Amino acid sequence: MGAAAWGLQFHLEVDAAAVDAFATAFPDGAAAAPGLREDALEELAVLTPHRDLVLGRFAALVAARAGYTSTRTFFTPRAETWEERFAADGPVYAAAVARMGIGAGQTVVDLGCGTGRALPALRAGVGDKGVVLGVDVTAAMLDAAARHGRNEIAALLLADACHLPLSSGSVDGIFSAGLINHLPEPAPALGDWARATAPGGTLLLFHPSGRVERAALHGRPLDPDDPLAETNLWPALDAAGWRLARYEDARQHFLARAVRVG
Repeated sequence: MGAAAWGLQFHLEVDAAAVDAFATAFPDGAAAAPGLREDALEELAVLTPHRDLVLGRFAALVAARAGYTSTRTFFTPRAETWEERFAADGPVYAAAVARMGIGAGQTVVDLGCGTGRALPALRAGVGDKGVVLGVDVTAAMLDAAARHGRNEIAALLLADACHLPLSSGSVDGIFSAGLINHLPEPAPALGDWARATAPGGTLLLFHPSGRVERAALHGRPLDPDDPLAETNLWPALDAAGWRLARYEDARQHFLARAVRVG
């Protein structure tokens, strides 16, 4: 069913114990196949490497998609009212974009764009000749963005933010609000964003509330493993090819600006 469910017509899971169980449960069928158990051992030896390969790759596929499945599960039913719930955030998003340092004619990306609240400001920053992309992994969010006319000022792209379908060095600026904490592995994502960004390009990580305020809102203390904590973010950015140029973890906003080195 789309990319959500997979099925196999073949019993790759069968082993010697399963053959014995089948033969015991269906004695008439087993009697009609003399040497069933003995022949099965040879056949299973041939089957085993193929079974392990298929099931191993399937397990890896499930693990890789688990984070995005949960993300879509969370955001899809909320997409319809997301814009209205956070409509007041528009000015603070615009103020954050203004601090990216983007210019006319450049290419900029909003990763995890949701309904596209930052897209108007990004378009204003690069002008009519610039390129603006809004990337999100949840189709319902992009549909909502289009309903609010964001598809008229930006290209909306359904894609995995950790593996951007963009050529190396093709981007001048990346804006990302609240995405890092939803990624299963932030470090590889930062590396891929660096790959797609030209030297001297900027990355702006933003949230309209600070880490302390968000932790209090969810009734929990600050997490020392939070990827946005400065002690975690600085080395992660450095290892990925970014230089942290600005870090602000204020009560009413979080902002980190990094520059692509190399």
